[in-house]
Amino acid sequence: MQPHVVSNVVVLSLVGGGLLALLRLRRSPLWREAGAELVRRRPVALAVVGVFVLLALLDSVRWQGGDAAAAGADAVARFEARSLVDRLFSDDFRERSYSAPLAAEEFYGNAPLRHPGRHVLGTDILGRDVLHLTLKGARVALLVGGFTSLIVIPLALLTGICAGYFGRRVDDAFFFVSSTLASMPGLLLLIALIIVLGRGPVQVCLALGVTSWVGFARVARGETLKLRELDFVHAARALGVSEGRILVRHILPNLAHLVIITFVLLFSGLVLSEATLSWLGIGIDGSWGQMIDQARDELSRDPIVWWNLAAASVALFGLVLSVNLVGDAVRDVLDPRTLRERR
Repeated sequence: MQPHVVSNVVVLSLVGGGLLALLRLRRSPLWREAGAELVRRRPVALAVVGVFVLLALLDSVRWQGGDAAAAGADAVARFEARSLVDRLFSDDFRERSYSAPLAAEEFYGNAPLRHPGRHVLGTDILGRDVLHLTLKGARVALLVGGFTSLIVIPLALLTGICAGYFGRRVDDAFFFVSSTLASMPGLLLLIALIIVLGRGPVQVCLALGVTSWVGFARVARGETLKLRELDFVHAARALGVSEGRILVRHILPNLAHLVIITFVLLFSGLVLSEATLSWLGIGIDGSWGQMIDQARDELSRDPIVWWNLAAASVALFGLVLSVNLVGDAVRDVLDPRTLRERR
């Protein structure tokens, strides 16, 4: 199966699953009230996150053909799958080199542009539209933050809860593995894993997941140690409830607020970690980190080429800040202790 077909199937599954989850949550008065409170608290941040998610989905829906074939493009472009974001820009929407935002002439040489005044954020050294590159970077950022979090959080919960609840040899094994990973320099381990696995998006996410789960696993272990000694757990065990059911019905729900906080902090940290990897030259192609890395030499030019760095930095800052604000509001809305204090 071709990569763009897999991407379309994944997007369809995510959208369908999200709609089904939303419909089920709307049936509950508690979740409806929580959703209304969340919108009231952080409307702007929610809108910004929604825009980034929409851009990521639009850039993931791809198919072959279209204006590239009709325009008489080369053989590679004719058979290349292009996303909805790509199709917002014509296939020949490029210049020979740098052009400033909304300029009518090239930045060097003052030659007339092929598309004067249409590059809102200018072009890079290869003549590519910076706005186009910035919009496509949203997909990479959400892939790194979202997919890696789906690897880290279940792994950390499974190991942390089992170590804290069962103890003994399970706890000893957990401490051996976590201490071994924690004793290694995180950045060096991450670079080594990427060199071994490769620089593809999935490989980078796996490498980030392997190096990011220990912290939350230790938090989950400590919280489980406290929860297993509470009265409702002893009562469930005295009534003959199985250990697995106690973990699912009593331990795991009491860790939900930690999952929300961890997801927000982890998402932001992972996106910034990818930017650091791009600065070292081993990041994911098309990311905002790669744009920032390419722009560092542009700051030494005279005059300075600032728009490539500014566009990627503002997009990265906007996504991370909005996710943090939304996550903080979600914690306040869903945490029973916060609800009691507010009332």
